[in-house]
Amino acid sequence: MPQKPADKNAGSIKAAGTVAWRPGPGGAPEILLVHRRRYDDWSLPKGKAEPGEPLPLTAVRETREEGGAQIILGRRLTQVKYKVSGRAKRVTYWSARVTGVADGAVPNEEVDEAVWLPEEEARERVSYPQDADVLDAFAAAPADTVPVILLRHAKAEAKDDWPGEDEARPLNDRGDRDAAAVAPLLACFAPAAGVFTSPALRCTETVRPYAEAAGIRVQRADALRISRTGRSDWSQFLASVLASDRPAILCAHRENLPGLIAAAAAGLGAAGPPAGFDDPLPTAGFWVLHVAAGKLAGADRYDLSEA
Repeated sequence: MPQKPADKNAGSIKAAGTVAWRPGPGGAPEILLVHRRRYDDWSLPKGKAEPGEPLPLTAVRETREEGGAQIILGRRLTQVKYKVSGRAKRVTYWSARVTGVADGAVPNEEVDEAVWLPEEEARERVSYPQDADVLDAFAAAPADTVPVILLRHAKAEAKDDWPGEDEARPLNDRGDRDAAAVAPLLACFAPAAGVFTSPALRCTETVRPYAEAAGIRVQRADALRISRTGRSDWSQFLASVLASDRPAILCAHRENLPGLIAAAAAGLGAAGPPAGFDDPLPTAGFWVLHVAAGKLAGADRYDLSEA
C-alpha cells in the first residue's frame, strides 16, 4: 500500500494571530497591538493552537484573550516561521475586523497594555520585522471585505447503499460530526450570513448546525441542486447573491462547486478562478471569497483536516 507523504510541518508549533483593525477617526484602519510584559515587546495578537483546534478558531480565541477584541476573520495574510527553543514555529495571520472590545480585558496574564494605532505607526511600533511584513500583507488589499462562502456538503451515506431517491440521501455518522465541527469554523468568517443550500438532504443537514447556532433560516435554492445532466443554471442566482453585498454561505455538491466557484470569481471581476481551484474540496471543505466594492479581494480554502 502506498505510504502517505510525511507532513513536513509535523512536530512544529502551530499558532495563529491577526491584524485586528477598526475604523479610525478618518475611516482608515487602526491596528491593535499588545505589549507582553514577559518579553517587553510590542506585537500583533497571536498564540499557540490547542490540540485539534483549527487555526482560524485559534486566531479568534487568542485575539480575544490577549486584546479583549471580538473579531470576524477576513483574508488570510501570510505565515511567519521562526525557531522557539530549537523547535520550528509557524504563525498564520488573518486580517480581522473588530466588532467589539471587552472592558477590563487588558491587563491580563500575558498582556499589560493594548493600543490602537494607524498602520504606519503600528509598523514603527512593532518589535519584530516579521510583524511589519504581516502589516504589509494587510495593506496590500482592502481591509473591509464581505465573505461569500462556497461549502461542499459533509460525508453522506454511500450512493450505492442508499435505496431511495438521491436527494433524500442523508449524512452518515462522520458527516454529522463534521457538520457540527465546521459550524464554528464558518462562524469565524460569517457569524451571521444568508444560508442557501441545494435541496438535497445531505446539504441541508450540513448547514443546519451553523444556521441553528446563528438563529438563521436555511433557504433551499434550486440553482444549487444537481440537474440530470450534472449542471445547473446558477448565473442569475449567483448574481443576486453577489449584488446583495451581504455575507452568504452556499452549500452545494462536488459536481457543481467548481462551476459555482469559477462563475462567482468571474462575477467579481477576477481574471480566473482562485489559485488552488483545481484541487477538489474534501467533504465539509469550503472556499471563502472576500469581496470588496463588488470585486474579488482574495480567496482562501479551508477544510477540517487543516489545523
